[in-house]
Amino acid sequence: MGHSRLGLTAAILALALLSPIARLDSASQGAATTDGLHRPLDQILDLNVRDGLVYYRALRSDRGRLDRYIASLNVASEVYDRWSPEQKMAFWLNAYNALVLQTVIDHYPIKGASKSYPANSVRQIPGAFEQMKHRVAGRSLTLDDIEKTVLPPFKEPRLYLALGRGAVGSGRLRSEAYAGDRLKQQLDDLQQEFVSEETMIKIDRGANLVSVTPIVSWRSAEFIAAYDPGATGALAQRSPVERAIVAFVTPMILPLEKEFLQKNEFKVTYHPFDWRLNDLTGGAPQ
Repeated sequence: MGHSRLGLTAAILALALLSPIARLDSASQGAATTDGLHRPLDQILDLNVRDGLVYYRALRSDRGRLDRYIASLNVASEVYDRWSPEQKMAFWLNAYNALVLQTVIDHYPIKGASKSYPANSVRQIPGAFEQMKHRVAGRSLTLDDIEKTVLPPFKEPRLYLALGRGAVGSGRLRSEAYAGDRLKQQLDDLQQEFVSEETMIKIDRGANLVSVTPIVSWRSAEFIAAYDPGATGALAQRSPVERAIVAFVTPMILPLEKEFLQKNEFKVTYHPFDWRLNDLTGGAPQ
């Protein structure tokens, strides 16, 4: 009897000593799981994306890996719930961008008849963003659902600039997948690139004009919440979204551009979104 109690006590002590390690292993397993989950997309993007443009023809001819990756995104909710906010944000960015690639190659080459968009535009695919449902993390979602419902609670407006909408105007699609442990640096890089890409912003000192991507106007509430410093300083009389734009780009722009903005004589406009397909196979857009 004494030996039995001793054995039980030893077992309980062993479990108590192991439990912190078990908890640590569980946390690290969550990170490892997301890293492994997105590795196929990382390889797909590295092989098929150059300077933000996509080899859609090549991707379509060897689509098995992309289809398998997208199927793997329908993870169980209890798995998803264990991830960190950074892992969840990276997951949704990768899911959105992969689903756009799949949508395009499902209809490639695109030759639409609508006069509202370029003939090869992803917008020529009926319901591409607002109607087509996809199974992701146990949910049935459209691309618009991901952008307008899933992403806002993260309160990170740069996510909307990372969405590859299958268009030249989306900005440069990365040749790598997003990763939870590198997401901050990846979004910092994206913000830095914002000021150097004319699809994102044009600061014309000669014309007293700042022309910005309409993505900012589409998600103005998120940009205002994150970047508007309030009605203070030289830009106090500006609209909240204009103050947010200035605050967003100021850390990255040249001294002369900063001085230009602080003079507060510029006009802000939104240039038309370029919906041409970001297709490298058919020749880079001019």
